[in-house]
Amino acid sequence: MKEMQKQKKVPAWVNKPLDQLSKQEWERLCDGCGRCCLRKLADSETGDIYYTSLVCQLLDTELCRCTEYSCRRQYIPECLTLTVEDIPNLPWLPFTCAYRLRYENKPLPEWHPLISGCDESVHEAGISVRGYALSETQVPEADWQEYVIEWIK
Repeated sequence: MKEMQKQKKVPAWVNKPLDQLSKQEWERLCDGCGRCCLRKLADSETGDIYYTSLVCQLLDTELCRCTEYSCRRQYIPECLTLTVEDIPNLPWLPFTCAYRLRYENKPLPEWHPLISGCDESVHEAGISVRGYALSETQVPEADWQEYVIEWIK
């Protein structure tokens, strides 16, 4: 019964084509998992990408949101401003990511806040980085390979 109480009416725009979303609708697609902020390492020989349990220094690891989102590129110039055109070119984008799912014409999972009606559902489902991610500032970059994790893509 409590699950039903959390449910809300899914916004009509959730199934609108990505290139037709307003800026606000686009931003609301983010589930707040923080996975895109995980630092990744690339194997220079194979091109394989490895996730670490380290996150960008700007990520609040409890809220799983950027502390300087609107001006993040001033601090982290390489931070990506995701667009529809970027999605197929980002193999590291988690398979649970709403932007990827929508691009692939797949439904949002039940734990997505737009479906569940609860911002905490992404954390309750164990999808977010909350509870295990460390700020990159806590580990020297030379040691990042020690923090490689197996991640559900």
